[in-house]
Amino acid sequence: MVTDLAPTPRPVLGRTFAAVLFDMDGTLISSVESVVRSWTRLAEEFRIPAERFGDFHGIPARDLLDVVLPDRSPAERQRALERITELEISDVAGVRALPGAEAALAAANGRCAVVTSSNRALARARLEASGLPTSSVLVTADDVTLGKPAPEPFVLAAARLGVDVVDCLVVEDATAGIIAGRAAGASTLALTTTERIVADLVVPDLSAVRLTAAPGGVLVAAASASGQVGG
Repeated sequence: MVTDLAPTPRPVLGRTFAAVLFDMDGTLISSVESVVRSWTRLAEEFRIPAERFGDFHGIPARDLLDVVLPDRSPAERQRALERITELEISDVAGVRALPGAEAALAAANGRCAVVTSSNRALARARLEASGLPTSSVLVTADDVTLGKPAPEPFVLAAARLGVDVVDCLVVEDATAGIIAGRAAGASTLALTTTERIVADLVVPDLSAVRLTAAPGGVLVAAASASGQVGG
């Protein structure tokens, strides 16, 4: 099922994009169990009140820690960042590829990037645990000054692919990522794997669309009746 929720959407289906810029967590892989366990452990160790946590999905850990630890010194926030990184890298139990992710990456091979708010070590650990290939272009929190919802991560990914970001499709599951994609000038495809968000096109997951290599880029179409990407 494809649901169009954007008030003035740009066309996505039937369009060929120069490249596809995929978010990672909640888009290509499910890492919810690991995230909950790791951040719960961190909150206990650093005595972070539960009420300080809200909807921060898709935001880099360093930025989230500035919000939940506003009363701590920069040195202590840095220790917390190092600790959450350690916890998440060491706990990848339950990390798995989401429906349609493997086929989408294969179809867009050479014309795609993974753009994540995780750092590089964590991104590689989760991709490896999921069984998905690591994209030749991987943009992480280590590569940018301002993470999502700033547009910098997607602008950088497009530049590394050698294409104009306005000719790209950003695939996201979080509001922060959609905001970043729009700010970069890209078209947006939202997945409702994590939350209900507004984009140029909204689908349940990547199995609802079919990506096909085409002259000049990647063609996006609705999936077949079987609901599978590709084929």
